[in-house]
Amino acid sequence: LVLIVTTHSGPLHSIKNSSSRNNTQVLNKNPANCELSRMAARSSVSRLACAVSRRMQSTAAVTRLNHLAIAVPDVRAAAAQYQAVLGARVSEPQALPEHGVTVVFVQLENTKLELLEPLGEASPVAKFLEKNPAGGMHHMCLEVCNVKASMAAVSERVRLLSSEPKIGAHGNPVVFMHPKDMVGVLTELEEVPRS
Repeated sequence: LVLIVTTHSGPLHSIKNSSSRNNTQVLNKNPANCELSRMAARSSVSRLACAVSRRMQSTAAVTRLNHLAIAVPDVRAAAAQYQAVLGARVSEPQALPEHGVTVVFVQLENTKLELLEPLGEASPVAKFLEKNPAGGMHHMCLEVCNVKASMAAVSERVRLLSSEPKIGAHGNPVVFMHPKDMVGVLTELEEVPRS
């Protein structure tokens, strides 16, 4: 796996992870990257991405996909369908009145699906289902190291749907970016602590 970090002026450095004894190789031999090399040797790529982004402060420091959210008219029926047809593990429904949804998580090996049913008259998912009565993909959620730093980094280029983060379904701070600024996809940033 090769992680290439770029700036507006071009590549800063490249780091290669492998299972060999020399599992971290900094392709750019610049001494300033020694700290990054040591970090790569003892941490995951996502933690390394967080550290690099803290130094650059110009991007949201996305580390990985957290979930894809699918709006559905009936969350229990949708969960039963995923379980019966695909053999997927599904959670119990969880009401989140502060977000106007009831959620069920479909657990996959590498990520989650979040099934969303409207809860209450002001639910943002209800408006989505008016246009898409059968349901459909509502948003994607990407993990970041620090949601407030990410908000500051992206706010000049995209519209945020709130001025402060809210607490999401996993108990972590989240913020949404306007779909018109993110190639048509409502995009959620979620701060996920790294150990």
